[in-house]
Amino acid sequence: MPVRSLTLAGDAVADVAPALERLREELDVPGEFPPAALAEAHEAAAAPPAHPVDATDVELVTIDPPDAMDLDQALHLQRAGSGYLVQYAIADPASFVAPGGDLDRAVHERGMTFYGPDGRIGLHPDVLAEDAASLLPDQVRAACLWRIRLDADGEITDVEVVRAQVRSRAKLSYEQVQRHLDGEAGGAVPPMLELLRDVGTLRQEREADRGGASLPIPEQEVAEEDGRYQLRYRAALDVEEWNAQVSLLTGIAAARLMRDKRAGVLRTLPEADPRDVKRLRRAASGLGIEWPSDEPYGRMLRRLDASRPAHAAFLEEATTLFRGAGYLTFDGELPPSSPHGAIGAEYAHVTAPLRRLVDRYGLEICLAASAGTDVPDWVREALPALPKTMSTAGQRSGAYERECVNLVEAVLLAPRVGEAFPGVVVEVDERDEDRPPKGTVVVPEPAVRATVTGEALPLGEVTSVTLAEADPETRRVAFTHP
Repeated sequence: MPVRSLTLAGDAVADVAPALERLREELDVPGEFPPAALAEAHEAAAAPPAHPVDATDVELVTIDPPDAMDLDQALHLQRAGSGYLVQYAIADPASFVAPGGDLDRAVHERGMTFYGPDGRIGLHPDVLAEDAASLLPDQVRAACLWRIRLDADGEITDVEVVRAQVRSRAKLSYEQVQRHLDGEAGGAVPPMLELLRDVGTLRQEREADRGGASLPIPEQEVAEEDGRYQLRYRAALDVEEWNAQVSLLTGIAAARLMRDKRAGVLRTLPEADPRDVKRLRRAASGLGIEWPSDEPYGRMLRRLDASRPAHAAFLEEATTLFRGAGYLTFDGELPPSSPHGAIGAEYAHVTAPLRRLVDRYGLEICLAASAGTDVPDWVREALPALPKTMSTAGQRSGAYERECVNLVEAVLLAPRVGEAFPGVVVEVDERDEDRPPKGTVVVPEPAVRATVTGEALPLGEVTSVTLAEADPETRRVAFTHP
């Protein structure tokens, strides 16, 4: 299930820093790497691999948040007859991390990068993740280079992936690329990025045809207005969605290669529970969002504008559709078709190996499938335990990210206890005779989703709720109605 994210800046970071440190201790969030693991990382960084395939002539660029340094992906797009050629370089930490070594064990203990409002806690040491293995601009780097051919409709016609030396030409931000595509560019942005809109839009259309649903989750931001901090939503830019479609495209191609190889690790998600869809329809009604009864939720989500508070609140609530994500491994015997419920196709994680452990294994299988070679023994031996490793990591990182958001919400809302806010009750628990009715309310401004208690909770309607509690110690925010 997607997790809310929140960004802090300036004095807001200092205001919550002590509480964030206590939270990390409480949840046993990873700290420093063991000395032996760091020593291995520095040794590997000092002697980076040199792959025999030279693809440094491919004019790749990275597109990320402006402060990101752990750059997993670089892309180049071009026309190919009536279709397209997508070249997608993915960082190659497997060429730096020795299986079974101290660094490998430390990385397995983490499982993924942890994100908080005051920074990231990396899966790999920074000497690799933000330097030697990162696809930084103007640096020759070892990578796994995907070449995916698409037809005029954006469907996959051919896939290959090889280890190669690559060189990114530029580190671009989403904002830079969006301004370029909107005709408001300042500075040079590669013209080939004009194709990102075309390919991204085609892939969005194919996703809708499959019954998939990309969810542009709005990010909570803390902004200072009139001398106090405010919580608000930041809508994702169009280019972020188009860029995400290239990653999804690669994950779909990876799943196909894995089936061909009869070995793999798929990312799975059940279809949305009809009860959750029904509850979401009530929220849409309460927030004034039109949703025809015959319109699939995937197509409806694409119509929303997350810069509008009501739409942002609805998208936040829509994350509850995506419950039960996991991993399915196989080696030899093929599993039944296992499409990812939100994507509408089989899918594998392979595009973020600097930040997610499972991607390193997925990439190795795809490289072997593309080359017609055997899957390495260290990959096969690790497959059975990977789902549990990633589940544990996901639970830890998810709990940390959720509690970070809860903490910041409580800190910023504490001075406003007693104020009334318009909100929509999106869920009501079954009544317990020993307690008053309880439910969940989405408040568009400030950007909060929290518990609400009170008699006759008006499900799916805009109503006034009063902030009854905002406690930084318990990280609890609660409203009452009326």
